[in-house]
Amino acid sequence: MTPRKRVEAVLKGEKIDKIPFTIYESKIPQCSVERQLRNEGLCIVNRHYPVFKTISNNVSYESRSYTENGTAFVRHIIKTKYGELTYLTKPAGFTSWTVEKIFKGPQDYRKLYAMIEDQRYEPDYDGFLKAQKELGEDVILRAGIGSSPLHQIMIGWMDVETFAIEWAERRDEIEKLVEIQVKKLMEIYEIVAKSPALIANFGGNETGNVMGRERYQKYVLPHHNEAAEVFHRHGKLLGCHLDGNNKIWADLVAKSGLDYIEAFSPAPDTDMTIKEAFDVWKDKILWINFPSSLHLYSIEKIENATQEIIDASGGSRLIIGITEDIPQDRWQENLCAISRVINRNLF
Repeated sequence: MTPRKRVEAVLKGEKIDKIPFTIYESKIPQCSVERQLRNEGLCIVNRHYPVFKTISNNVSYESRSYTENGTAFVRHIIKTKYGELTYLTKPAGFTSWTVEKIFKGPQDYRKLYAMIEDQRYEPDYDGFLKAQKELGEDVILRAGIGSSPLHQIMIGWMDVETFAIEWAERRDEIEKLVEIQVKKLMEIYEIVAKSPALIANFGGNETGNVMGRERYQKYVLPHHNEAAEVFHRHGKLLGCHLDGNNKIWADLVAKSGLDYIEAFSPAPDTDMTIKEAFDVWKDKILWINFPSSLHLYSIEKIENATQEIIDASGGSRLIIGITEDIPQDRWQENLCAISRVINRNLF
């Protein structure tokens, strides 16, 4: 089986020859060891590959790059009919850090409403098809829907402290922001589900002591179920990036329409072991992140941990992935060790 076909087979519940091994495209440099790992079956995951474009006719978007004391920044400016929204980011390699949030105060609610309501979406499949053909069989492209509405408000537009204040004092405004986003998401579900992408992620990065079980159940879970219903009508699969502590809502996730749990990090990095996860998520594919803390241990420990993870899976419903950074002086030998164990466990 090719690396991509092996990943797709697990996700679709089909037979495989061995456990798939994947890594985000930003986590592995091109080199001879990378080539060796791909020859051994490693599949590169190209995350959030776009399958739709967003068009705004009445809202303009600008960005201005500048350097201050040797540090690069980008100032983003969004002009709505009610005034400007701005935020500041700092480029950091394959990603960027938001150093100033878009929400500055209650005066920004109607600007955010205007920004979201002006957005419309069109399918944009040609780039995906071209990339899939050119990148070949050891790369899998994954589409993305975006964040859950409340997470976008809490983490994307505000910070936790600001959100707590707004939740207490102006919850009706936040509820309205959620409602507007939900209407827009319903348009996106259909476009992504009809795209050439087999899989798409929706939301994630939720933290139990911030989002909380009650808010998760009311503001996150229903949208996963709505999206999953649309996806399944078109034979597509939906996942969520749940890389933190998940015990607080594990039973809710078990009842959800999600097909796979992506980036799940087993203990010792979180509050659930791999066995607990398989026991509670009986009909989900676990597309895990190999526990990051183990990358600091000996090769023997890494090999033993890999075998324990495979044994816990019973040979099915498992994809071993790398979704976090590995120390630069360890990534080659660590990934080779994981690959060796996987290739010793042929079915």
